[in-house]
Amino acid sequence: MSNPIADPGHGHSPAAWTAVIIMLAAFAFGTLFYWLDLAHLVWASVGLLLIGPIVGWIMAKAGYGVNGPKYTPKAH
Repeated sequence: MSNPIADPGHGHSPAAWTAVIIMLAAFAFGTLFYWLDLAHLVWASVGLLLIGPIVGWIMAKAGYGVNGPKYTPKAH
């Protein structure tokens, strides 16, 4: 192949990983709190779930996104 298609780098940045980890933790805690019948903590987990993408967006704007100056691409 003389002209391979480049990987756009979706999800391979500190901003993306941080957002996903926050949302995964929120979902796991929300499930646990639902099972334990702790409604106020379930709603707190929903709030944390909404904070995940916001943190990812802020980190991307701070330069930790795929095309940011603080991001170092890794070889696959």
